[in-house]
Amino acid sequence: MLEKTYDSRTVEPKIAKIWDEADAFRAGAGSQAGAEPFAIVIPPPNVTGSLHMGHALNNTLQDILVRFERMRGKNVLWQPGMDHAGIATQMVVERRLMEKKIHRRDLSREAFIDKVWEWKAESGGMIFNQLKRLGASCDWSRERFTMDEGLSKAVLEVFVTLFKQGLIYKDKRLVNWDPKLLTAISDLEVEQLEVNGNLWHFRYPVEDKTFDPEDASTFITVATTRPETMLGDTAVAVHPDDERFRHLIGKSLVLPLVGRRIPVVADEYSDPEKGTGAVKITPAHDFNDFEVGKRHKLRAINVLTVEAAISLRENEDFLEGVEESKTLLETVEALQGLDRFAARQRIVEMMEAGGFLAKIEPHRHTVPHGDRGGVPIEPFLTDQWYVNAAELAKPAIRAVRDGRTKFVPKNWEKTYFEWMENIQPWCISRQLWWGHQIPAWYGPDGHVFVEKSEQEALDAAVEYYLALDGPWKAWVEEKLENFRPGEILTRDEDVLDTWFSSALWPFSTLGWPDKTPELDTYYQTDVLVTGFDIIFFWVARMMMMGMHFMDEEPFHTVYVHALVRDKNGQKMSKSKGNVIDPLELIEEYGADALRFTLAIMAAQGRDVKLDPARVAGYRNFGTKLWNATRFAEMNGVKRNNDFWLNDAKLTVNRWILTELTRASREITEGIAAYRFNEAAAAAYRFVWNLFCDWYLELLKPIFAGTDEAAKAESQAVAAFVLDEIYKLLHPMMPFMTEELWAHTAPEGGERESLICHAAWPEPEFVDADAAAEINWLVEMVTGIRSVRSEMNVPPSAVAPLVMIGANDETRARLARHDSAIKRLARIGEISHAEAAPKLSAQIVVGEATACLPLGDLIDLEAEAARLHKDVARVTQEIARLFKKLSNEKYVANAPEEVVAADREKLAEFEDAQAKLQAALARITTPD
Repeated sequence: MLEKTYDSRTVEPKIAKIWDEADAFRAGAGSQAGAEPFAIVIPPPNVTGSLHMGHALNNTLQDILVRFERMRGKNVLWQPGMDHAGIATQMVVERRLMEKKIHRRDLSREAFIDKVWEWKAESGGMIFNQLKRLGASCDWSRERFTMDEGLSKAVLEVFVTLFKQGLIYKDKRLVNWDPKLLTAISDLEVEQLEVNGNLWHFRYPVEDKTFDPEDASTFITVATTRPETMLGDTAVAVHPDDERFRHLIGKSLVLPLVGRRIPVVADEYSDPEKGTGAVKITPAHDFNDFEVGKRHKLRAINVLTVEAAISLRENEDFLEGVEESKTLLETVEALQGLDRFAARQRIVEMMEAGGFLAKIEPHRHTVPHGDRGGVPIEPFLTDQWYVNAAELAKPAIRAVRDGRTKFVPKNWEKTYFEWMENIQPWCISRQLWWGHQIPAWYGPDGHVFVEKSEQEALDAAVEYYLALDGPWKAWVEEKLENFRPGEILTRDEDVLDTWFSSALWPFSTLGWPDKTPELDTYYQTDVLVTGFDIIFFWVARMMMMGMHFMDEEPFHTVYVHALVRDKNGQKMSKSKGNVIDPLELIEEYGADALRFTLAIMAAQGRDVKLDPARVAGYRNFGTKLWNATRFAEMNGVKRNNDFWLNDAKLTVNRWILTELTRASREITEGIAAYRFNEAAAAAYRFVWNLFCDWYLELLKPIFAGTDEAAKAESQAVAAFVLDEIYKLLHPMMPFMTEELWAHTAPEGGERESLICHAAWPEPEFVDADAAAEINWLVEMVTGIRSVRSEMNVPPSAVAPLVMIGANDETRARLARHDSAIKRLARIGEISHAEAAPKLSAQIVVGEATACLPLGDLIDLEAEAARLHKDVARVTQEIARLFKKLSNEKYVANAPEEVVAADREKLAEFEDAQAKLQAALARITTPD
């Protein structure tokens, strides 16, 4: 006998062990030879990561697809793996070393990397066990890591190939620089934070005019939030149509504190309506200024060190073209080596002392911060490695335009195109030690040799220098006579951006560049399930690399899921204290409850507002199925392979089989179309409402009766339907369904397979007449129950039922289901009449009207008064919310989640109003 209650803490680990021992999720498990392949590559979580709610949603949806297709007989591979997470991992290991008072630079590069591998062996990859706890059915035997030997081989192949094709190159450009981590970082690793700052207005003197702070004709005023960058100014830009400055275009200004002559240039970047209308241009320290600088061929002068301290004294770029003066020397001495923020304060003081400070305005603005280092980043001019992303993007754009890869929901294609069609060079170098070291070696003259190994680079260098037939040839010949490694070539110290290796994920994990059976079988993969926030950083780059190296899109569908927010619609964050830990929910309610909640709330294009109370509610759904199985077991329900479904004679059995067919189609179509919420809702309706609440209730008299043939038929049909329910629910609730599947095995035997390998339901049983009859009964009883509830009829009260306008078919149904209606709806005598009795509530069912005379059961006048009062209260709330939401200023300025909550309340009140008015309309007053 099934245990009285379901204990997820006991069952889920047991089932996980069964799957593991059976190797149930290996590639191709459960499929026949020649089966159609279906492959998904997991978005590789960081090796430092732990399961958060975004992971829980993402992996639940992937697992639903994978289990669904596995049960449909496909040759399934869900490829797991982890990302080495360059910055995050290096930070973790550096912190561990600092606890022992060891700095990374105290170790050699090799020794530090050894420490990272030690950490990974001890603590890395914790998230994989957490994914298993969620029920993820990956082929865990094929686990990959972006730093493993095979993927490293793929990275080398791609880098060297792209370099030799001219698509990877080195250039001096602005990057997001993290002064704490001392590396370039990607846009994805930058957080835009609002801070309270100032806007400093500075006067820049016009050349050949005597500067007078009181005479506006002798200077141009510019405004800046970063005074320290003014040391690197090389122009001031004004709009070409701005009459205030047109006479100064082409003339020069004198940069205060420095003495550098800088031109006034005409550029539409300057907005006449913003600030003073004149903009200081610092190409080496601002991304927009860098573009202005390129247009006007301006110098780019970097005045900061990598630690964001002021560097002036031996800065040739800064000193070039500047006449030595007392002012310049004082500036250099006062600022050299100061931290950028200390320098900011000192510069403002010096500008004020010289009369160059016009005013200071408080200014709240957005400042980019490194998400790992936590400090403001600097746009920084450095030599970095770049990929010509614009060229690689062309075939990736065509693939989506031509429909070979589709985005679901489709509106995300617009986002993809906007980014891809305006794509900038991709900076792929990082100033770290942990990662794929760039395979580039430099000769003594700076010539670069890019090869897969140092030996290949050395061979290329020797060939190159010997061919020069000059001093370099003699130098190389001399070095070769007493060769020692590192004397001819020096390797680039930088490593590759983490996104570079993960861009190869769909084919590198399958063994590329080798021609493996897995690559031949599973590429192209089928669907990528991902969040919208990495369309640019991962999806687009996989498309580019897949098209370039495999001549085929890496996946035919990109399913973009929404964010998981808290119950009020707010984004989860530690600072708000509203983070929900999925592992805590799993511990309390079970993985199945969390998975089903996420699935039924995963509507396309709509954020998931997660309330733990909803998870508790869907745990009750699992309990309902568990109890239904237990009830069936107590009533002799068991699989009867000698019973043929088409032999079912009872209307109630033919009805449930018809509804099973309908539900199975809805669930199948929902999952196949990535409408997970519709699939889950269809399963919920069928299992809870139809099977548990109605079918089993209607079987009770049969199980308790003396008609053995009817009982045997019902036991066989109920057993069959339960089996199909377990299968239909398995992708969403794998643990409980696997447990119930095993427990309800044929008496004295075992199931032919685990449910994860069972055939997906494809019932074709349809009896429209049986479905119509029982659904009429359900509608009748449900309508009567609703009226009783709305009118506050005491549960124990037995009410008469008067039918108006019933045709012959309805009269026959009433006769056949007389006992069920009376039992389930608490009805006494059923009669027919020409007109509705006075003081009755009415329900339209088909062509007939069912009337409940309530005069003897409740005080109708008091009930009507109560309903009128409730209608008035709800109407008042609707008016209040409607007025609030009609205020454009409120909608524009209030937090998005607050406005959304008000709209939800309005919808709820409108629904309540409709129900109350319907209840009022059902009351027939006396003539």
